[in-house]
Amino acid sequence: MKTNERYSRLPQVERLLARPEVAAYFGRVSRPLCSRAASRAVAALRERLASDPSYPSDEATLLDGALELLLAELDTLDRRRIRPVLNGTGILLNTNLGRSPLPRADWDAVREANTGYSNLEYDLAEGRRGRRGGLVPDLAAELCGAQAALAVNNNAAGVLLTLSALAKGREVIVSRGEQVQIGGGFRVPEILALSGARLVEVGTTNVTTREDYLRAVGPDTALVLLVHASNFALRGFASSPGIRELADALPPEVILAADQGSGCSGESLAGELPARKYLDRGCRLVAFSADKLLGGPQAGIVAGDRELIDLLGRHPLYRAFRPGKTILSLLERRLAARLNEEPSRAEEARDRNPAELMRFGRRILSRLPPGRARIVPSRAAWGGGSTPDETFPSRALSLSPSGTPESLLSALRRAPVPVIGMIRDGFVLLDLSTLLGSDPAVVAASVADALARDELASQETGRIR
Repeated sequence: MKTNERYSRLPQVERLLARPEVAAYFGRVSRPLCSRAASRAVAALRERLASDPSYPSDEATLLDGALELLLAELDTLDRRRIRPVLNGTGILLNTNLGRSPLPRADWDAVREANTGYSNLEYDLAEGRRGRRGGLVPDLAAELCGAQAALAVNNNAAGVLLTLSALAKGREVIVSRGEQVQIGGGFRVPEILALSGARLVEVGTTNVTTREDYLRAVGPDTALVLLVHASNFALRGFASSPGIRELADALPPEVILAADQGSGCSGESLAGELPARKYLDRGCRLVAFSADKLLGGPQAGIVAGDRELIDLLGRHPLYRAFRPGKTILSLLERRLAARLNEEPSRAEEARDRNPAELMRFGRRILSRLPPGRARIVPSRAAWGGGSTPDETFPSRALSLSPSGTPESLLSALRRAPVPVIGMIRDGFVLLDLSTLLGSDPAVVAASVADALARDELASQETGRIR
């Protein structure tokens, strides 16, 4: 058979898109992306026909082959969407998994303001354009005991805005022990360089004294920046001056600011100082995340002296960094809840009674194949860069892999609702502190699916050997 005749039997893209199993992806990844994937599937088959004269070229085989390639690619695209996963890592504020889960009540409370019009920048009392932010600045200032506050897209934006507005072209003093890098490549020296400020390093990795700071202060010093070591801990021979000690020693024209990071606002956590304490002890500004210990949406808050906050609010970068209505409405709700002393989802998870975790675990266990899982003691952690040394007692499902633990972990990620777990001593653990709140039937269905996939893969590997 001639090559052109074989090509003519390839399915048309539109025919592939008309298939119901393909059309089911339109709402999730869009028809245009499905069309591109279909074109790639047909092109791949065309190359196969060109390189392998023996490859079957009847229409049915080519249609099935194109559909197989297409559906595999669409499944890969679908899994790249932002979608729910089950967190079995035992890390409450898991950055890779979206940090703090928002309470459903918060979504319900702000639904109308986001699905319709809102007074985002409209003063209802005056009947004219007003400031953006609603009650967020007032609530954030109250939470921190500050004169004023503003919200930005994340904590990195808060730090960059602070340095750009207050120290561009001037010097910023930072201890060598605080020139940290956090997840995603956020490096303090690089943020300083981007802002136009000049970094002045003082002290050593483990010891920085008050005198180190004072000797570095000069006529060009704009700011001293304190950076909380949020995702690591220095132990042993390590020291730095207290905030009050440093604030009292610095000249009044030098601003003392802090990158507090975690958003601790009153929780009693080892190694974490609430934002309010930074200001009480002499910092004039403090910046922190809203989606960590605070339990809100991704945002950053800068709080402190009104004069300085006003300067930040007038800086051109603020317009690029300010949040939209969805973030502001959720943040407004979460700040009010925190001021009313409502716990965050992470706090609720930490404070669960072990007996409640056991009951939850047994409900999952009863739906799983016998002998493949058991409940074991575990330790969970806050995460999100906070309290790197602190864990608390938890319970976990320990799954026995049919093959390797890595294979089972991969099968869990391919489950109907993906499950993210961890490997310990040859077993796969799913911590119940971070799963609690999910439907046990949904958890069990995904785990059972993964166990079945894992067993099938192990059998096939054994046959190949």
